Amino acid sequence: MPEPPSPLFSKLIRPTLLAGLLAAGATGSAHAQDVFFSQPFATRLHTNPAFTGLVDDYSVTLSYRNQFPSLAGSFVSTQLAADLRTNSPGQHHALGLLLNQDRTGAVGYTRLEIGGLYAYHTRLTNTIALSGGLRTSYGRQRVGYDNFVFGDQIREDGSVGGPSAEALDFAPVNYFSVGTGVVVYSEQGWLSLAGQHLNQPSLGFRKQSQLPLSLGISGGYKLFVIKPGQGVATREVSYTPVAAYTRQGGSQRIETGVYLTASPVTLGAVYRNISLPNSVSPQHVLAVVAGIQAGGLRLGYSYDVGLSRLSADLGGAHEVTLALRAFDRLENAHRRLKRRVYPVAPCPVF
Repeated sequence: MPEPPSPLFSKLIRPTLLAGLLAAGATGSAHAQDVFFSQPFATRLHTNPAFTGLVDDYSVTLSYRNQFPSLAGSFVSTQLAADLRTNSPGQHHALGLLLNQDRTGAVGYTRLEIGGLYAYHTRLTNTIALSGGLRTSYGRQRVGYDNFVFGDQIREDGSVGGPSAEALDFAPVNYFSVGTGVVVYSEQGWLSLAGQHLNQPSLGFRKQSQLPLSLGISGGYKLFVIKPGQGVATREVSYTPVAAYTRQGGSQRIETGVYLTASPVTLGAVYRNISLPNSVSPQHVLAVVAGIQAGGLRLGYSYDVGLSRLSADLGGAHEVTLALRAFDRLENAHRRLKRRVYPVAPCPVF
């Protein structure tokens, strides 16, 4: 029976594994990857800037994701998103703000990105509407290897001591990114197309690396069992099949799932198939989502269950979202009768 790995081995291999998974681009010609959330409709501004102002008159959402919790120094993402539909005639315009921080203690990696968003909403027909969005972001990324143990620090008896001769300090990298997207929707279905990092900014430290173009398509259709009426009636029972495909660099992600809403509770299950560059086989993940809404507050929780060996060993991911939102249904119903505003996108809110 093989002996269990030593603490020193774990200290060496776990940060290295996580660094490889993040592909942060500190060395070699690696390509960084965007974080993806298991509640894409709560973090919809991250998914597609065309969602700005589309679901609520205004909203503020705080999201927290802890990925690979079984590894030392798990990958943690925190996001603050806000959007506002303006009171201009016809309510065509919406503005948004997106602040995202990714960090991991294992490799001293941090990435902070702040972006401004704009969306224009218009009606195509009496029942179908379109939103087009633009996102511009400024990012700052840095990485340090202070938590790593290098060969020149290991004594003959296996203990660790003394500083390493390796260079442990790299200058931060600043970058600018541009993204765009469109959403075509009705009161029951939607189709989203988005492209992020159209300019493929450089994230190189010692060598050149890029944040590659990310392309995504997603959609769904809401089937009502009990449909909310006009005015203040908000009772809803529905189920919504969804599907999505995302490609960034050499990786791709396919998602299919269904959400069940019985006001004020929403439950969802989404299967995710992830193919990574040079991977022997794709990783399989099941994201289980639960959310509740009370007045203007929405609270969501999701957990990623690893269905393949590697994804299970990494420990899945916990994700929590908290949103404050406002949508005047009585006033909106009056405006819709006058054809001055457009249908609310029927996507789930978690």
